[in-house]
Amino acid sequence: MKPEQPPRDADLADDFSRSEPLRYLNLFRLTLAGLFLVAGPSLNLGSDSPTIFFGVSFAYVAAVLSLGFPDAARLLGHNRLVTVQVLVDVTSLTLIMWASGGYRSGIPILILIALAGAGLVGQGRMVLFYAAYATVAVLLENMFRLLSGRETVDFFTVGITCIGFFAIAQVARLLALRAIANENLARQRGVDLASQLRLNRQIIQDMQDGVLVVGEGGVVRQFNPQAVALLGADLREGASLGEHAPALERELRRRAEQGDSAHSLRADGSGKVLLARFLPAGEANETLIYLEDFDRIHRQIQQAKLAALGRLTASIAHEIRNPLASVYQAAELLREEKRGEMQARLIRIIGNNAQRIDRLVADVLALGRRDEALPEALPLAEFVDEFIEEFAVAENGGRDVVDNRVPTGLEMAMDRAHLRQILWNLVGNARRHCSGGPASVKIEAALRDDGRVALDVSDDGPGIPEELRAQVFEPFFTTHSKGTGLGLYISRELAEANGAVLELCAIAPADAQPPAALPGAHFRIIGRVKP
Repeated sequence: MKPEQPPRDADLADDFSRSEPLRYLNLFRLTLAGLFLVAGPSLNLGSDSPTIFFGVSFAYVAAVLSLGFPDAARLLGHNRLVTVQVLVDVTSLTLIMWASGGYRSGIPILILIALAGAGLVGQGRMVLFYAAYATVAVLLENMFRLLSGRETVDFFTVGITCIGFFAIAQVARLLALRAIANENLARQRGVDLASQLRLNRQIIQDMQDGVLVVGEGGVVRQFNPQAVALLGADLREGASLGEHAPALERELRRRAEQGDSAHSLRADGSGKVLLARFLPAGEANETLIYLEDFDRIHRQIQQAKLAALGRLTASIAHEIRNPLASVYQAAELLREEKRGEMQARLIRIIGNNAQRIDRLVADVLALGRRDEALPEALPLAEFVDEFIEEFAVAENGGRDVVDNRVPTGLEMAMDRAHLRQILWNLVGNARRHCSGGPASVKIEAALRDDGRVALDVSDDGPGIPEELRAQVFEPFFTTHSKGTGLGLYISRELAEANGAVLELCAIAPADAQPPAALPGAHFRIIGRVKP
């Protein structure tokens, strides 16, 4: 047994559009029938046959009442109910016309009104049947009046009225069809408009930019979730913008005074640098504000630059590495010969610069493999141990300089090759700037309250000056004479490709303990536990 389907909105609207005019037509019928009973004699109705007049009037009232209940439409159906009501109208009005002096009583005008109403609520060609039935009834009434010797009206006049029956019924039907078509069109446009509004609302909700509508007096009218995230404020509709985002409210006032359309600001709640654009919202004294994360824009620009550079480097990597291999080979051959000290020095210069070029090409090519991440749950303690052994061999000793303090049991979801390259860059920098003593470079890890893992690399070196901290992740920025300036940038890109974050931790306070940890650099990788 199939479950009963709920009625559709269109079906409910169609039932309403058909039943509402019929309800008004029934009200007209009831008013007319009651008028016949109450004021019939005063209107000179029923003069020829009062008995027939009052009997038909009572019957007409009873029929209108019985056919006007909602159950009648449910039992008979809409079309059958309309047909029965029209037949009752025409029959009752014709009998009243017979009892009230015939055509001159004015009853044919009421029949015209009944046919017009039937044309508005009826269906299809039935309106022509209603007009034909009214025509036959009026002609028969005039003929019986003629046969009974009563006063009659010229049949030509009656025929003109009957033609009017057809015209009125057809015109009313055409008007009803036009009204139904317009109603369906309006309903469809309403559905399309509602769908468009839902789509627009979803788009605004999912936008990466924040959107606010601010009314007169800085009252927040509307906003999307991203605006709350960017501002770091608890926005509410109807609240004052100045209470939750004072910096944005000040820029809004400045825009009103100076006419600026865009300006950067630092959000009070989140501390983010935002680019705010102010546009009129279309309504009087309302402003549409778009908020963009300036850091995100900056990252996109940097990524576009590096992507272009990566494509360029990839295209010439083969041409660079082939002659580079020849340079290496020539340097090795020269080294094997017994030459003077100056020549040996020149050979070292050739080798060092060749290695530097090779590292630069390798680093830039690594950007092209950024999106090839295959994260897996890596056991950090074992992975760091293997890394330290490999790093110590490559750096010719110094195994005790790097101290692994990662507790066993912790895991991080990272691509194995990516995490190795990130640690190589971080530990390489730390090893170069640390004091060189035991445990000068520490690798630690801990489980955070949010369920993610933090992997820390720190050293006891002089640290990064405050004025350079904002530039450490920029491409080609380096303070090392032999560095490429891409290590930290690539490390951060690889971390983000694995859903992790690489950040430079804040400088420790002056009274921090132990004192050896004060000046050193401290980098942190925050990643998921499971892929």
